[in-house]
Amino acid sequence: MPTCLAAVLSALLLLANAGAAAANADTGTDPAIVIDQYRQHYVVDTDGGYRLTVDNVKTIVLARALQAHSQYVISYNTGLDDISELEAFTIKPDGRRIAAPPPQIKDQPDPAASDAPMFQDARLKIIAFSDVAVGDQVAVRYVLTRKKALFPGHFEDLSSSQFYASKQFHLIYDMPDSMTLYADAVGFAPVPAAGAAGRQVYQWKYVSGPNRRIESDSVSYLDYGKRLAVSTFPDYAAFARAWHARAKAQAALTPAIAALAREVTAGLDTPRAKALALSEWVRRHIAYVALPIGAGGVAPHPAATVLAKRYGDCKDHAILLEALLGAAGIDSSAALVNSSNAYRLPRAPTLGIFNHAITFIPALGLYLDASSDSVEAGYLPSALLGKPVLLAATGKLARMPSMQPELNRMLARVNIGRNGSGRLDVVRTASGALAEAYRQAVRDTAPAERARFVERMLQALGQHGDGRFDAGLVDGAGDEYRMGFAGVSDNLAELPGPAGVATSFNFWGGTAESVAAMAEEKTRTQDFICPALDAADQTVISFAPGIRILALPQALSVHAAGLSYQAAYARQANRVLVTRKLRFRHAGRTCTPADYLRMRAPLERILRDLRSRIIVKAG
Repeated sequence: MPTCLAAVLSALLLLANAGAAAANADTGTDPAIVIDQYRQHYVVDTDGGYRLTVDNVKTIVLARALQAHSQYVISYNTGLDDISELEAFTIKPDGRRIAAPPPQIKDQPDPAASDAPMFQDARLKIIAFSDVAVGDQVAVRYVLTRKKALFPGHFEDLSSSQFYASKQFHLIYDMPDSMTLYADAVGFAPVPAAGAAGRQVYQWKYVSGPNRRIESDSVSYLDYGKRLAVSTFPDYAAFARAWHARAKAQAALTPAIAALAREVTAGLDTPRAKALALSEWVRRHIAYVALPIGAGGVAPHPAATVLAKRYGDCKDHAILLEALLGAAGIDSSAALVNSSNAYRLPRAPTLGIFNHAITFIPALGLYLDASSDSVEAGYLPSALLGKPVLLAATGKLARMPSMQPELNRMLARVNIGRNGSGRLDVVRTASGALAEAYRQAVRDTAPAERARFVERMLQALGQHGDGRFDAGLVDGAGDEYRMGFAGVSDNLAELPGPAGVATSFNFWGGTAESVAAMAEEKTRTQDFICPALDAADQTVISFAPGIRILALPQALSVHAAGLSYQAAYARQANRVLVTRKLRFRHAGRTCTPADYLRMRAPLERILRDLRSRIIVKAG
């Protein structure tokens, strides 16, 4: 089975059954299915190829599991793998076995690469089980033969657990004596096993025990949960050397690449300006095929091929940018990082934890992600900030920056009539790394859906109405993006009697939304992602003649646990000016439960202020 993180987690994540007493404490376990058996047996050759046998049997316990578990998906690569000895059955409670007939076993390109001929080797084999009902077992067995190792002479694998009760979960690795297998096991216990002459068998079983529910914005379960990482690489430096050996030749300079580099950097006089321009060209002109590393092999396609085809995966974007930078006299290399929410590396180096490749320029200390559609060159996707990163050329581990300039500003004008209806005009300005993220989100939204933005946002505020959305310069560029919302609501205030009028109008990523996301959990037991925040809101609420302002909220100032928040309310005739500023800073990109304990009280004070109301009366 390919060892990219997505394929590993989709096929291997299972949870052991802790018994009735543990199940009561195991609030994360989904009772919809029970894993009766999951057995994964690798027989590895000295060249790094292997024969993997998978046996998987599970019971459908609840009806809601029928749709998802009435099929089984095997991810593989035809250039690397062969699938054989495939058997799939539905097993009825009376013991009857109903085989999945050939028409119900389909083979198709991975949807992420369906329009990319260079990646047609990435395939999915989809098995639809027959006549599945609650109480049935579904069973599959197959052999995957890896014909060509991702890293010649090496083997690595990463396994973890999904939140289902499991009766049996065994991982077996039959290795040549000449290949030492290093392991990092948490929640997996070694089981003694005998090997044939010249072979060593390593075996682990999942240790039954309670599992906690994954909390909002938690770091990856791989960071703190039960996992098994195995590798023949003794350290990350060796892993990086193997990667670099497969990739460096693909950055060869060609006349077309040299000419493009000259064209893009013409008139630019600093290495940084040239690097940003080249990265931005690749980002905007090379389509991204969203396959994780490993699904399409490890070696990138030659830079010249990527340029000619005008598409590639993340490592292809990185290799083309490396070639262009080299043509401009700027040294760079690939950098490997996790693009989901894993912030720790297992002791045993494995490709499973590195699912993304970007570019590092050592002379500038600059990281560039030329495959990202949501950030311009010079900024990074927020998912990469604060992560450990492996520099392929040197084999050194480094740390991505944990912060970058990001500012959200909102100016809202609210006019409330005597009957409680009103009009809202909102301008939201995103600066720094957020500018392109907002632009891209709007570009990705169909015009018909954009037309309903305001209606849906009013609904989220408990309002009834509609309006229009001004997308601004959606095809522009730069460090600032401005968009506008104009809407009419029939119930901004419940007049004519005494009524409370909201002081916060949270349109798409506003201050209230950011604070609510931070405070979503009452308590925390897991580390969580706590990004830096900078927001400034100004709201002018005007009341029609005849509406009396009876009371304003109290001003608030909070400075605690990295949070800085100020709110002020000023009456000007029959208008109220509301100003708010929020800033959050933390030493890293993740916070601990102890940090959250300190943050909880100030967050609740801020939330109360954001929910505060102006008391008015008509008459």
